[in-house]
Amino acid sequence: MNFEQLLLRAKQGDPKSIADILNMYQPLLLKYSVIDDRLDEDLYQEQCITLIRAIKLFRI
Repeated sequence: MNFEQLLLRAKQGDPKSIADILNMYQPLLLKYSVIDDRLDEDLYQEQCITLIRAIKLFRI
């Protein structure tokens, strides 16, 4: 399955597709959740929520 198909399924609410996209972007989300050499778990969670919302808003 290519990314466009994965995104379409995620937009339709498929939990596995959403999880696959979150896993795909997890390294980037973790990278930008580190403040003063410590993982800010609240920031990481907020970024995950923002990504999920962005999936639903993305137009294909």
